[in-house]
Amino acid sequence: MRKLELHILKNVGSSWFSLAVNVLVGIFLSPFILHRLGDTAFGIWVLIFSFTGYYGIFDFGIRSSIIRYVSKYTATRDLEEVSGLINTAMFSYSCVGVLSMLVTIVACLYVDRFFHLTAGLQSSARWLLFVVGSSVALGFPLGVFGGMLEGLQKFYILNWTNIAASIFRVILIVFYLNRGYGLLTVALITVGLPLVASIVRAAVALHALPVRFSWKYVNRESLHHMANYSGATFMIIVASRLRFKTDAIVIGKFVSAAAISYFYAGSRLIDYTGELITSFAQILVPMSSQTDAAGQPDRLRKIFILGNRFCAFIVMPIAVIFVILGKSIIEAWVGKRYVALGYPVLMTLIFPYTIMQIQGASSRVLLGISKHKKLATVALIEGLSNLVLSIVLVRPYGIVGDAMGTAIPMACTYIFFLPHHACSRLGLRVSTFLRHAYLLPLALCAPLAATLLLMRRWFIAHNYRQLALQLFAGFAVYGAFFLWSYLSGGALHVGNLSSPGAKLSPDPQFVASGIETVPDDV
Repeated sequence: MRKLELHILKNVGSSWFSLAVNVLVGIFLSPFILHRLGDTAFGIWVLIFSFTGYYGIFDFGIRSSIIRYVSKYTATRDLEEVSGLINTAMFSYSCVGVLSMLVTIVACLYVDRFFHLTAGLQSSARWLLFVVGSSVALGFPLGVFGGMLEGLQKFYILNWTNIAASIFRVILIVFYLNRGYGLLTVALITVGLPLVASIVRAAVALHALPVRFSWKYVNRESLHHMANYSGATFMIIVASRLRFKTDAIVIGKFVSAAAISYFYAGSRLIDYTGELITSFAQILVPMSSQTDAAGQPDRLRKIFILGNRFCAFIVMPIAVIFVILGKSIIEAWVGKRYVALGYPVLMTLIFPYTIMQIQGASSRVLLGISKHKKLATVALIEGLSNLVLSIVLVRPYGIVGDAMGTAIPMACTYIFFLPHHACSRLGLRVSTFLRHAYLLPLALCAPLAATLLLMRRWFIAHNYRQLALQLFAGFAVYGAFFLWSYLSGGALHVGNLSSPGAKLSPDPQFVASGIETVPDDV
């Protein structure tokens, strides 16, 4: 048990540290690049990365298959099956890389016709798209080794290479921008360092799992296994791209590249919260899968409840801070002129994103127990609705209309579908789930909101120093109440989830991730 706890702690701890570095880098680097390049060039930067973000669709769920089957075959010590899987995945990803490169070349030829770009920026946009698209194409076959490390549960290798790449990125970008270099130099640094990190991961993965590479290992059976598992995952990937990558493209097409910067000022703050939830919830997939395989439905329900409760502990106070101090945060981060449009975008997105993120454990548990096909279908419908509504609403309402196009379908999915669907699969009443998962986190946010409102009445923050004072007071109050709930056992306690009178007490071996561990014999 102790070894398992240390392993989880190492993975989760490195994930959270990596996220902290990424958030700090983003907070510092985004306004630095914005003010050095200007609104239009920065808008093109966001636009091109949003466009190439759609290349993730070409993954076809292959990476999820690598993770699943590497874990399975290494457990059975079947190196032949592992070699077949990795070689087939490498061949598939190489074909995907070639396809991505062809799409990039065609897109480079027509980028000026699709987006509203001034004549002076068309050449830069083409080269930027070529550089970023080429790196994504190379990243597909190199991504096999990242999937191997995840299958081996060596998340800490991925995290530490990400941390190193992020730190070097800041140093190099600041160095070259201060010396007058421009958009393409920043792009080369941004996409080059992850490729270097991928090569390092490849060396570590092959040392940990000495896979044989040969054409004879590329086979239909491995391809069939990957295809069977990854179909629903592919739909979720498509839905994710439609949900998170359409905004910049729609705004760039129907408004202007410069307008993307104002949308980014409001939406990026919420994205950081999503990254925090992702880094926490990733451990729930294998945990719920093991528990389901062991035939322990009560423990699975407890993981479900506690997972979502801790998502709420993380997300709800951040949402309160954004609502009350959002204008001050945007002003201190990127400048006062971005508040007028950035804050309405933030307020439009804050409710649906919060509802989505506090259910961060739900989708992971469904993935872990292979009950995610219906979720994939609904997510795809949501993504398509997002795109259509954004196009319709951006014309009369600008970037706020685009945010509304994202918010409406997302709210419908996470209010009317996911709670009912997940609870039905786990044999829980929705009212029981909502009460156990969210009542305590919601109550703990009340003193936080009161503190921030009092601080704001005292003074309005306009810079980081003033903002830090208000945030310190708010987090001190929230932290004190959370610590009280943790020490009293309320934060970890789950009541009656099965038969009348049954009590599920918290596991004493509660790990740093916030979710109890599964015994070694599971």
